[in-house]
Amino acid sequence: MLNIFQGLSMVVLLMGFTACSKAQKPAEQTKNELKDKKVLIVYLSRTNNTKALATMIHAKVGGTLVPLELVTPYPANYQAIVAQVADENASGFLPPLKTKIDSLEKYDVIFLGFPTWGMQLPPPMKSFLKANNLSGKTIIPFNSNAGYGIGSTIETIKSLCPDSEVLEGFTTKGGIERDGVLFVMEGQKEVQVKQEIAAWLQKIGY
Repeated sequence: MLNIFQGLSMVVLLMGFTACSKAQKPAEQTKNELKDKKVLIVYLSRTNNTKALATMIHAKVGGTLVPLELVTPYPANYQAIVAQVADENASGFLPPLKTKIDSLEKYDVIFLGFPTWGMQLPPPMKSFLKANNLSGKTIIPFNSNAGYGIGSTIETIKSLCPDSEVLEGFTTKGGIERDGVLFVMEGQKEVQVKQEIAAWLQKIGY
């Protein structure tokens, strides 16, 4: 999914990021621990770029695929959502979620998919992490952005999930809604990202 309201300028796209709430384990140990674990893939997507990443990951690792939906959806207008999310970030408001996940405790590994909004973790993803106890679970982030990177998103995940292990995540450039560039995960871009996701999953143990 495309990134929105970016405030910084960068020319180098980050193709991967690492965030661990615990000491990094050897790759082989992590691979053995992830084998045969129950997987949940939760994602937030505004223009379907992050949804495309979630679908690619699901095709590789299986599990349960769940989109995050709000009780009151964000406005379609770009400037309106920019203003609303800025207010939510400033006030700490967490938008109520329509999405409810049954028996969350049965999952061992949770992939979290999100765009970077204002260089921060989107409020709906904060709502999900605040509302659910993910202690003892392995969290694997994946992200799309407008080319400005992941901002403070991983630090926020770590702070909201202090008793979870956060593995190396995946990030790639999506669209740029501000400029009218929306869904981009098609054609050669889709082929490229599928290859990058496959390499990333193999690296972290899938």
